[in-house]
Amino acid sequence: MKTKQKGFLPGYSWGMLALVLLANGVAYFGSRLVTRGLAHYSLISPLDRKLPFLPVFILFYLLAYVQWVVGFVWIAKGSRREVLRILTGELIAKGIALACFLLFPTTVEGFRPEAEALRGGGIWNELVGVVYSLDAADNCFPSVHCLESWVCFRGAMKCRRAKRWYVLMMFGAAILVFASTVLVKQHVLIDIAGGVAAVEIGFRIADRIPFADGAPSAGGEPE
Repeated sequence: MKTKQKGFLPGYSWGMLALVLLANGVAYFGSRLVTRGLAHYSLISPLDRKLPFLPVFILFYLLAYVQWVVGFVWIAKGSRREVLRILTGELIAKGIALACFLLFPTTVEGFRPEAEALRGGGIWNELVGVVYSLDAADNCFPSVHCLESWVCFRGAMKCRRAKRWYVLMMFGAAILVFASTVLVKQHVLIDIAGGVAAVEIGFRIADRIPFADGAPSAGGEPE
């Protein structure tokens, strides 16, 4: 018999979500306390230099935050084993990102358009300028934007209750986010590959951890 889930999210999800938020802060912001003043490396390729600057894609860059909220909440409503496995994979991927940020700091300094060139260029240029002012041109490889969007897609694939339309929606959103990172010059192509690789490695490791069955899934049926 199916049982109704109590509360917005299962109790076992809250701790994992808190760890995900903490890991994101440590990896993205905490690492800068260590790498500030160190030499940063450029991974800009000739192909990156040929890609156009399309400021309208800042829309998809910002909508990534909506995808993450939807994606992580949806994952957190899964069975205990699904939540532990997927979010553990995410935490491992974030650990890989942190190691890259500390051991091989990267930058796109000088690759992004100058602030003066963006002023008065319309709403999309203005939004790009705001993002540039809030997000320093470092911690580029791997792209955390791409990493999180890929987690939302791959996490959907790993949940048994996922409908095909939802998986396809998350995949399409991830591709648009990937495109946005390079078309607004926040990242370069290898940063996308790095984000995807970090997730795949993290999920591969998490899949080998023998998580025990526990609480029932959102639908009331144990995994």
